[in-house]
Amino acid sequence: MHFEVSPSRVGAATVTVPGDKSVSHRALMLGSIANGQTTVSGFLAGEDCLATLAAMRALGVEIKQPSDTQMSISGVGLRGLRAPAAELDLGNSGTAMRLMAGLLSGQSFNSVLTGDASLNGRPMGRIIKPLTMMGAAIESSCNETPPLQITGGLGLQGINYPLPMASAQVKSALLLAGLYAKGDTVVTEPAVTRDHTERMLRSMGVTVESNNGVITLSGEQELEGCDVRVPADLSSAAFVMLAAILAESANLLITNVGVNPTRTGVIDILQEMGADISVENPQLLGNEPVADIRVRSSELVGCAVDPALVSLAIDEFPVLFVAAAAASGETTFSGIGELRVKESDRIAAMASGLRALGITVDESPDGAVVHGGRFSAGTVQSHGDHRIAMSLAIAGSIASGPVRIDDVAAVNTSFPGFCATMSEIGADVHEVGGEG
Repeated sequence: MHFEVSPSRVGAATVTVPGDKSVSHRALMLGSIANGQTTVSGFLAGEDCLATLAAMRALGVEIKQPSDTQMSISGVGLRGLRAPAAELDLGNSGTAMRLMAGLLSGQSFNSVLTGDASLNGRPMGRIIKPLTMMGAAIESSCNETPPLQITGGLGLQGINYPLPMASAQVKSALLLAGLYAKGDTVVTEPAVTRDHTERMLRSMGVTVESNNGVITLSGEQELEGCDVRVPADLSSAAFVMLAAILAESANLLITNVGVNPTRTGVIDILQEMGADISVENPQLLGNEPVADIRVRSSELVGCAVDPALVSLAIDEFPVLFVAAAAASGETTFSGIGELRVKESDRIAAMASGLRALGITVDESPDGAVVHGGRFSAGTVQSHGDHRIAMSLAIAGSIASGPVRIDDVAAVNTSFPGFCATMSEIGADVHEVGGEG
């Protein structure tokens, strides 16, 4: 599969984007170990979340799917999961791998977590170490990559753990394990990270305290099923937003987008660069804040991105690299070394992709300097990374000629219907199958 992108004319439109991936994963996992029924609407039916769905079913949970975006979960309670008959294949999802490791560390049975070649090459030491400190037994390859073999039947003990680096996935893994541990599990964050796990636990009746970056959960609390309404994913909305910002005369409204304050760094950074973005109609969807986001065409100016915003925009840096490339002047990114161990080395992947389109990028171990310019026609590689593919597609929409992006099948992990949404706003992005 590859994308073919032609210079486009993005105009006025009102659109929505698929449901939030982070919230969808958590709804499946927490709903499964709650007592009673949990209904989920707005679910992201992307491949990552469908892998979590299959895993929870393999663990003995009855989950009905009346439509692509609706789930009805018959929770089995904290101790009701059953041993799976085979390894749990989590596809390409690092979120599922890390959170499931925490969830399964407290079970009475053995389990094995695996994934595709990309996921099985990603580092898991950051969860293995603290989970082991809690009493879990997790075996991995010699370089701490999956498959993960998790021994069941071990008693977990709450720990006080300062995170070496900000990570919502590690924090969430420890909180899920903490549900099965004796005593308190205390996680201290060096910087704010997304708090979807804490919000959903509270909505299911669990007491979770958060105070100045210290999150505390007492073990062996029961969860109660509830209704979960998943907002549209801000990470997916970011691609649509940038397409409008870079267009000549666009005025877009993206509806019902999650604007959790632990996720809105991408808005802050784009506004700092001069983007005309306004947040309208704010409200709460369950425990999650949502709003409509209006975006108008803007002239962007390069800046030094505040490292304090990194944890609030960690998934959006590929699209921010494109914004930087289209801005006047230089944009400096620092403190983003975490991007080197995502689905691809996202710093290197974006640098090589932008260079192929005529942009100068200087890399450093934990950052880059992007020199603003004009995108040329060309062929670029996504390295099998959904966010790289979509980001470079936005670059192609204002390039001087056609842009081809190879290896784009992974886009379905997070944004099924990406090309259709781009078409709605006037962007000329087509997916082409086969070898050609």
